[in-house]
Amino acid sequence: MKLYQYPLSPNCQKVTALAHEVGVTLSLVNLDVFKGEARTPEILAKNPNGRVPILEDGDFVLWESNAILGYVAAKADRLDLAPAAPRERAEVDRWLSWGGAHFMPAVRKVTFERIVKKLAGLGPPDEAVVRAGIEEFAVVASVLDRSLDGKEHLCGRVTIADFSIVTYAALCDGVGLDIERYRNVRRWLGRMLARESVRSALAAGREAA
Repeated sequence: MKLYQYPLSPNCQKVTALAHEVGVTLSLVNLDVFKGEARTPEILAKNPNGRVPILEDGDFVLWESNAILGYVAAKADRLDLAPAAPRERAEVDRWLSWGGAHFMPAVRKVTFERIVKKLAGLGPPDEAVVRAGIEEFAVVASVLDRSLDGKEHLCGRVTIADFSIVTYAALCDGVGLDIERYRNVRRWLGRMLARESVRSALAAGREAA
């Protein structure tokens, strides 16, 4: 399988982390999104949104990182990570949806202003946007913290839902989002960062960038 990625993207890192976890080998194609390499005719033919990650498995092309997580887990026959039973699957899907709709946008808002703008030469951060992102993060981090009370992982045991959110949670310290105050989130993040698969994906992203 081939993965088109930007190494520092948390959406790409979550895919490479899961691939490490389940033993799936990915052929990585790095694209510099700041130079428009995700919007060439060749890449737009694969993903009309002009974004990465994009997974290619023979003649099958898949975009959207959470969909890719489910596909990679299924290809590896890891029903523990991507369960098929209706209630278990619904629980995983709930967290995939919540992460994409709430947690990730809050982290992205601050990351864009404080990190991406600098990388892309887009000027100084908009402090009003940063404050709004910090306020949003406080709300969603509190939800996550309460939901993790008494649990080691989002769905009890580790699933693709944890992989979906962990690469965004790993950004928090670096962009000034205080995750330390959320005890359950901090402990969950520590457990996820202790996994060799997650550490390897994050390290490989930094090295390739």
